[in-house]
Amino acid sequence: MTEEEALIPAQQLKVFSCNSNIPLAREICDYIGIPLGKAEVTQFPNGETFAKVNENIRGRDVFVIQSICYPPNQHLMELLIFIDAARRASASRITAVIPFYGYARQDRKDQPRVPISSKLVANLLVASGANRILTMDLHAQQIVGFFDIPVDHLYASPVFFEYLSKKTDTKNTVVISPDAGSMKMAAAYAGILGCTFGMVAKKRIDPTTVEATTVVGEVAGKEVLIVDDLTETAGTLTAAAQICLEHGATKVRACVSHGVFGRFAYDRLKNGPLAEIITTNTTPIDPGEFGVPITVVSVAPLLAEAIMRTHNCESVSSLFRVKGF
Repeated sequence: MTEEEALIPAQQLKVFSCNSNIPLAREICDYIGIPLGKAEVTQFPNGETFAKVNENIRGRDVFVIQSICYPPNQHLMELLIFIDAARRASASRITAVIPFYGYARQDRKDQPRVPISSKLVANLLVASGANRILTMDLHAQQIVGFFDIPVDHLYASPVFFEYLSKKTDTKNTVVISPDAGSMKMAAAYAGILGCTFGMVAKKRIDPTTVEATTVVGEVAGKEVLIVDDLTETAGTLTAAAQICLEHGATKVRACVSHGVFGRFAYDRLKNGPLAEIITTNTTPIDPGEFGVPITVVSVAPLLAEAIMRTHNCESVSSLFRVKGF
Protein backbone atom coordinates (compact mmCIF):
# COMPACT_ATOMS: atom_id res chain seq x y z
CA MET A 1 0.00 0.00 0.00
CA THR A 2 1.42 3.37 -0.99
CA GLU A 3 1.04 6.57 1.02
CA GLU A 4 -1.08 7.96 -1.83
CA GLU A 5 -3.51 5.03 -1.56
CA ALA A 6 -3.74 5.39 2.22
CA LEU A 7 -4.74 9.04 1.87
CA ILE A 8 -7.65 8.50 -0.55
CA PRO A 9 -10.68 9.98 1.25
CA ALA A 10 -13.95 8.03 1.40
CA GLN A 11 -15.95 10.57 -0.56
CA GLN A 12 -13.72 10.03 -3.59
CA LEU A 13 -14.97 6.49 -4.29
CA LYS A 14 -16.55 6.22 -7.75
CA VAL A 15 -18.16 3.12 -9.25
CA PHE A 16 -18.88 2.85 -12.97
CA SER A 17 -20.26 0.11 -15.18
CA CYS A 18 -19.91 -0.91 -18.79
CA ASN A 19 -22.77 -2.72 -20.51
CA SER A 20 -22.37 -6.41 -19.59
CA ASN A 21 -24.11 -6.41 -16.20
CA ILE A 22 -25.60 -3.04 -15.27
CA PRO A 23 -28.19 -4.54 -12.82
CA LEU A 24 -25.36 -6.03 -10.74
CA ALA A 25 -23.50 -2.70 -10.77
CA ARG A 26 -26.60 -0.87 -9.55
CA GLU A 27 -27.11 -3.44 -6.80
CA ILE A 28 -23.50 -2.96 -5.68
CA CYS A 29 -23.91 0.80 -5.59
CA ASP A 30 -27.16 0.49 -3.61
CA TYR A 31 -25.33 -1.64 -1.04
CA ILE A 32 -22.46 0.87 -0.77
CA GLY A 33 -24.89 3.79 -0.67
CA ILE A 34 -23.56 5.77 -3.62
CA PRO A 35 -24.99 6.48 -7.08
CA LEU A 36 -23.67 4.62 -10.10
CA GLY A 37 -21.20 6.86 -11.91
CA LYS A 38 -22.33 8.77 -14.98
CA ALA A 39 -20.79 7.41 -18.15
CA GLU A 40 -21.69 6.18 -21.60
CA VAL A 41 -20.36 3.17 -23.49
CA THR A 42 -21.70 2.98 -27.03
CA GLN A 43 -20.78 1.84 -30.52
CA PHE A 44 -20.15 3.76 -33.70
CA PRO A 45 -22.02 2.57 -36.81
CA ASN A 46 -18.97 0.59 -37.92
CA GLY A 47 -18.90 -1.36 -34.64
CA GLU A 48 -16.08 0.51 -32.89
CA THR A 49 -16.55 1.02 -29.14
CA PHE A 50 -16.73 4.50 -27.64
CA ALA A 51 -16.57 5.32 -23.91
CA LYS A 52 -16.94 8.63 -22.12
CA VAL A 53 -16.94 9.48 -18.42
CA ASN A 54 -19.57 12.16 -17.86
CA GLU A 55 -18.32 13.49 -14.52
CA ASN A 56 -15.10 14.68 -12.92
CA ILE A 57 -12.94 11.78 -11.68
CA ARG A 58 -9.62 13.60 -11.32
CA GLY A 59 -7.87 12.12 -8.28
CA ARG A 60 -10.73 9.70 -7.61
CA ASP A 61 -10.56 6.01 -6.69
CA VAL A 62 -12.41 4.45 -9.63
CA PHE A 63 -13.94 0.96 -9.84
CA VAL A 64 -15.17 -0.27 -13.24
CA ILE A 65 -17.60 -3.22 -13.18
CA GLN A 66 -17.67 -5.46 -16.25
CA SER A 67 -18.09 -9.21 -16.74
CA ILE A 68 -16.37 -10.61 -19.83
CA CYS A 69 -19.42 -12.67 -20.77
CA TYR A 70 -21.29 -13.06 -24.06
CA PRO A 71 -20.33 -11.43 -26.36
CA PRO A 72 -16.89 -11.61 -24.71
CA ASN A 73 -14.93 -9.72 -27.35
CA GLN A 74 -17.30 -6.76 -27.21
CA HIS A 75 -17.38 -6.65 -23.42
CA LEU A 76 -13.61 -6.99 -23.15
CA MET A 77 -13.08 -4.05 -25.53
CA GLU A 78 -15.61 -1.97 -23.59
CA LEU A 79 -13.65 -2.59 -20.39
CA LEU A 80 -10.27 -1.83 -21.93
CA ILE A 81 -11.48 1.37 -23.59
CA PHE A 82 -13.28 2.56 -20.46
CA ILE A 83 -10.17 1.98 -18.34
CA ASP A 84 -8.14 4.01 -20.84
CA ALA A 85 -10.73 6.80 -20.69
CA ALA A 86 -10.57 6.83 -16.88
CA ARG A 87 -6.76 6.87 -16.92
CA ARG A 88 -6.71 9.80 -19.32
CA ALA A 89 -9.26 11.58 -17.10
CA SER A 90 -6.65 11.48 -14.30
CA ALA A 91 -8.25 8.92 -12.00
CA SER A 92 -5.96 8.30 -9.03
CA ARG A 93 -6.43 4.53 -9.09
CA ILE A 94 -8.47 2.24 -11.37
CA THR A 95 -9.71 -1.16 -10.22
CA ALA A 96 -11.27 -3.46 -12.82
CA VAL A 97 -14.07 -5.38 -11.09
CA ILE A 98 -14.55 -8.48 -13.25
CA PRO A 99 -17.18 -10.76 -11.67
CA PHE A 100 -16.71 -13.25 -14.53
CA TYR A 101 -13.26 -13.37 -16.12
CA GLY A 102 -13.70 -14.48 -19.71
CA TYR A 103 -11.02 -16.45 -21.58
CA ALA A 104 -10.12 -18.14 -18.27
CA ARG A 105 -10.33 -21.62 -19.79
CA GLN A 106 -7.49 -20.76 -22.17
CA ASP A 107 -5.00 -20.73 -19.32
CA ARG A 108 -2.27 -23.10 -20.60
CA LYS A 109 -0.53 -24.29 -23.76
CA ASP A 110 -1.93 -27.82 -23.89
CA GLN A 111 -1.26 -28.44 -27.58
CA PRO A 112 1.11 -27.09 -30.24
CA ARG A 113 0.66 -23.63 -31.73
CA VAL A 114 -2.11 -22.37 -29.43
CA PRO A 115 -2.22 -19.14 -27.39
CA ILE A 116 -2.53 -18.61 -23.64
CA SER A 117 -5.40 -16.20 -24.08
CA SER A 118 -6.08 -15.58 -20.38
CA LYS A 119 -2.51 -14.28 -20.05
CA LEU A 120 -3.03 -12.05 -23.09
CA VAL A 121 -6.19 -10.61 -21.50
CA ALA A 122 -4.20 -9.93 -18.32
CA ASN A 123 -1.56 -8.07 -20.33
CA LEU A 124 -4.23 -6.01 -22.10
CA LEU A 125 -5.87 -5.00 -18.81
CA VAL A 126 -2.56 -3.85 -17.37
CA ALA A 127 -1.62 -2.03 -20.58
CA SER A 128 -4.97 -0.19 -20.65
CA GLY A 129 -4.22 1.34 -17.24
CA ALA A 130 -5.80 -0.92 -14.58
CA ASN A 131 -4.03 -0.69 -11.21
CA ARG A 132 -5.87 -3.55 -9.50
CA ILE A 133 -8.14 -6.47 -10.40
CA LEU A 134 -11.10 -7.72 -8.38
CA THR A 135 -12.59 -10.96 -9.68
CA MET A 136 -14.47 -14.07 -8.55
CA ASP A 137 -14.08 -17.85 -8.88
CA LEU A 138 -11.44 -17.99 -11.58
CA HIS A 139 -11.46 -21.17 -13.65
CA ALA A 140 -7.76 -21.66 -12.87
CA GLN A 141 -5.93 -20.33 -9.82
CA GLN A 142 -2.73 -19.63 -11.76
CA ILE A 143 -4.43 -16.79 -13.63
CA VAL A 144 -3.77 -14.60 -10.59
CA GLY A 145 -0.07 -14.99 -11.37
CA PHE A 146 -0.58 -13.76 -14.93
CA PHE A 147 -0.90 -10.20 -13.58
CA ASP A 148 1.92 -7.93 -12.43
CA ILE A 149 -0.60 -5.86 -10.44
CA PRO A 150 -2.54 -6.81 -7.28
CA VAL A 151 -5.44 -9.25 -7.78
CA ASP A 152 -8.17 -9.92 -5.21
CA HIS A 153 -9.72 -13.31 -5.99
CA LEU A 154 -13.07 -13.77 -4.26
CA TYR A 155 -15.16 -16.94 -3.96
CA ALA A 156 -18.92 -17.38 -4.23
CA SER A 157 -18.93 -20.13 -1.59
CA PRO A 158 -20.02 -17.85 1.32
CA VAL A 159 -23.05 -16.74 -0.72
CA PHE A 160 -23.91 -20.29 -1.76
CA PHE A 161 -23.52 -21.54 1.81
CA GLU A 162 -26.24 -19.19 3.07
CA TYR A 163 -28.66 -20.70 0.57
CA LEU A 164 -27.53 -24.32 0.76
CA SER A 165 -27.47 -24.48 4.56
CA LYS A 166 -31.23 -23.80 4.57
CA LYS A 167 -32.15 -26.03 1.63
CA THR A 168 -29.88 -29.05 2.07
CA ASP A 169 -30.27 -32.20 4.17
CA THR A 170 -26.56 -32.51 4.87
CA LYS A 171 -26.87 -35.98 6.42
CA ASN A 172 -28.26 -37.38 3.18
CA THR A 173 -26.29 -35.31 0.64
CA VAL A 174 -23.10 -36.04 -1.26
CA VAL A 175 -21.17 -33.30 -3.06
CA ILE A 176 -19.95 -34.40 -6.49
CA SER A 177 -17.30 -32.87 -8.73
CA PRO A 178 -18.29 -33.24 -12.42
CA ASP A 179 -14.62 -33.70 -13.40
CA ALA A 180 -11.16 -33.88 -11.90
CA GLY A 181 -10.63 -30.13 -12.25
CA SER A 182 -13.37 -29.31 -9.73
CA MET A 183 -12.30 -31.79 -7.05
CA LYS A 184 -10.79 -29.13 -4.81
CA MET A 185 -13.97 -27.06 -5.00
CA ALA A 186 -16.14 -30.12 -4.24
CA ALA A 187 -13.99 -30.98 -1.23
CA ALA A 188 -14.30 -27.41 0.07
CA TYR A 189 -18.09 -27.40 -0.27
CA ALA A 190 -18.32 -30.82 1.36
CA GLY A 191 -16.24 -29.57 4.27
CA ILE A 192 -18.39 -26.47 4.71
CA LEU A 193 -21.66 -28.41 4.55
CA GLY A 194 -20.43 -31.42 6.49
CA CYS A 195 -21.11 -33.85 3.62
CA THR A 196 -19.18 -36.60 1.90
CA PHE A 197 -17.91 -35.94 -1.61
CA GLY A 198 -17.00 -37.77 -4.79
CA MET A 199 -16.29 -37.31 -8.47
CA VAL A 200 -17.60 -38.17 -11.91
CA ALA A 201 -15.01 -39.34 -14.43
CA LYS A 202 -15.74 -37.93 -17.89
CA LYS A 203 -14.51 -38.11 -21.45
CA ARG A 204 -14.88 -35.13 -23.76
CA ILE A 205 -16.12 -36.10 -27.22
CA ASP A 206 -15.99 -32.60 -28.75
CA PRO A 207 -16.20 -29.00 -27.49
CA THR A 208 -19.96 -29.29 -26.80
CA THR A 209 -20.38 -32.99 -25.92
CA VAL A 210 -19.24 -34.87 -22.81
CA GLU A 211 -19.60 -38.53 -21.87
CA ALA A 212 -19.63 -39.45 -18.16
CA THR A 213 -17.99 -42.83 -17.63
CA THR A 214 -18.21 -43.63 -13.91
CA VAL A 215 -18.94 -42.25 -10.44
CA VAL A 216 -16.30 -42.29 -7.71
CA GLY A 217 -18.16 -42.24 -4.39
CA GLU A 218 -21.44 -43.53 -2.96
CA VAL A 219 -24.54 -41.77 -4.34
CA ALA A 220 -27.19 -44.51 -4.07
CA GLY A 221 -30.18 -43.33 -2.03
CA LYS A 222 -28.72 -39.84 -1.57
CA GLU A 223 -29.29 -36.35 -2.87
CA VAL A 224 -26.43 -35.15 -5.06
CA LEU A 225 -25.07 -31.62 -5.24
CA ILE A 226 -22.81 -31.06 -8.26
CA VAL A 227 -20.48 -28.07 -7.89
CA ASP A 228 -18.53 -26.35 -10.65
CA ASP A 229 -17.13 -22.92 -11.38
CA LEU A 230 -18.92 -22.36 -14.70
CA THR A 231 -21.09 -23.96 -17.34
CA GLU A 232 -21.70 -22.86 -20.91
CA THR A 233 -23.18 -25.80 -22.82
CA ALA A 234 -24.35 -27.68 -19.69
CA GLY A 235 -22.88 -30.85 -21.22
CA THR A 236 -20.69 -31.69 -18.23
CA LEU A 237 -23.46 -30.96 -15.72
CA THR A 238 -26.17 -32.97 -17.43
CA ALA A 239 -23.86 -35.93 -18.12
CA ALA A 240 -22.77 -35.99 -14.48
CA ALA A 241 -26.35 -35.68 -13.24
CA GLN A 242 -27.55 -38.50 -15.49
CA ILE A 243 -24.89 -40.97 -14.38
CA CYS A 244 -25.56 -40.12 -10.72
CA LEU A 245 -29.25 -40.92 -11.20
CA GLU A 246 -28.30 -44.16 -12.94
CA HIS A 247 -26.27 -45.08 -9.86
CA GLY A 248 -29.23 -44.58 -7.55
CA ALA A 249 -29.23 -40.90 -6.57
CA THR A 250 -32.67 -39.69 -5.52
CA LYS A 251 -32.25 -36.10 -6.73
CA VAL A 252 -29.50 -34.08 -8.40
CA ARG A 253 -28.93 -30.34 -8.10
CA ALA A 254 -26.11 -28.22 -9.48
CA CYS A 255 -24.33 -25.27 -7.90
CA VAL A 256 -22.41 -23.21 -10.47
CA SER A 257 -20.60 -19.95 -9.80
CA HIS A 258 -20.97 -18.57 -13.35
CA GLY A 259 -23.99 -19.48 -15.46
CA VAL A 260 -22.58 -18.61 -18.87
CA PHE A 261 -25.38 -20.41 -20.68
CA GLY A 262 -24.82 -20.75 -24.41
CA ARG A 263 -27.01 -21.93 -27.24
CA PHE A 264 -26.58 -25.65 -26.42
CA ALA A 265 -27.57 -25.21 -22.77
CA TYR A 266 -31.26 -24.43 -23.30
CA ASP A 267 -32.48 -27.87 -24.45
CA ARG A 268 -30.14 -29.78 -22.17
CA LEU A 269 -31.35 -27.97 -19.08
CA LYS A 270 -34.99 -27.94 -20.10
CA ASN A 271 -35.16 -31.67 -20.81
CA GLY A 272 -32.31 -32.78 -18.57
CA PRO A 273 -32.02 -34.57 -15.24
CA LEU A 274 -31.25 -31.61 -12.97
CA ALA A 275 -33.89 -30.79 -10.35
CA GLU A 276 -32.42 -27.33 -9.63
CA ILE A 277 -29.60 -25.09 -10.80
CA ILE A 278 -28.16 -22.62 -8.30
CA THR A 279 -25.98 -19.88 -9.74
CA THR A 280 -25.01 -16.25 -9.20
CA ASN A 281 -25.62 -12.98 -10.98
CA THR A 282 -22.00 -12.53 -12.11
CA THR A 283 -23.54 -12.80 -15.58
CA PRO A 284 -27.08 -11.69 -16.55
CA ILE A 285 -29.54 -14.60 -16.15
CA ASP A 286 -33.29 -14.89 -16.61
CA PRO A 287 -34.39 -17.37 -13.88
CA GLY A 288 -37.41 -18.51 -15.89
CA GLU A 289 -35.66 -18.95 -19.22
CA PHE A 290 -34.81 -22.65 -19.14
CA GLY A 291 -38.03 -24.22 -17.91
CA VAL A 292 -36.23 -25.77 -14.90
CA PRO A 293 -36.00 -24.48 -11.32
CA ILE A 294 -33.13 -22.00 -11.38
CA THR A 295 -32.12 -19.99 -8.34
CA VAL A 296 -29.94 -16.89 -8.71
CA VAL A 297 -28.15 -15.74 -5.56
CA SER A 298 -26.65 -12.28 -5.56
CA VAL A 299 -22.93 -11.64 -5.11
CA ALA A 300 -23.48 -7.86 -4.99
CA PRO A 301 -22.99 -7.59 -1.20
CA LEU A 302 -19.77 -9.61 -1.40
CA LEU A 303 -18.36 -7.50 -4.24
CA ALA A 304 -19.53 -4.28 -2.56
CA GLU A 305 -17.74 -5.22 0.67
CA ALA A 306 -14.58 -5.98 -1.30
CA ILE A 307 -14.80 -2.64 -3.11
CA MET A 308 -15.22 -0.69 0.13
CA ARG A 309 -12.38 -2.54 1.84
CA THR A 310 -10.09 -2.06 -1.15
CA HIS A 311 -10.93 1.63 -1.21
CA ASN A 312 -10.22 1.97 2.51
CA CYS A 313 -7.01 -0.11 2.22
CA GLU A 314 -8.41 -2.81 4.50
CA SER A 315 -8.01 -6.57 4.32
CA VAL A 316 -10.47 -8.57 2.20
CA SER A 317 -9.32 -11.99 3.44
CA SER A 318 -12.20 -12.25 5.93
CA LEU A 319 -14.59 -12.32 2.96
CA PHE A 320 -13.19 -15.76 2.07
CA ARG A 321 -14.30 -17.34 5.33
CA VAL A 322 -17.53 -19.26 5.85
CA LYS A 323 -18.42 -19.71 9.54
CA GLY A 324 -14.90 -20.49 10.64
CA PHE A 325 -13.67 -22.21 7.47
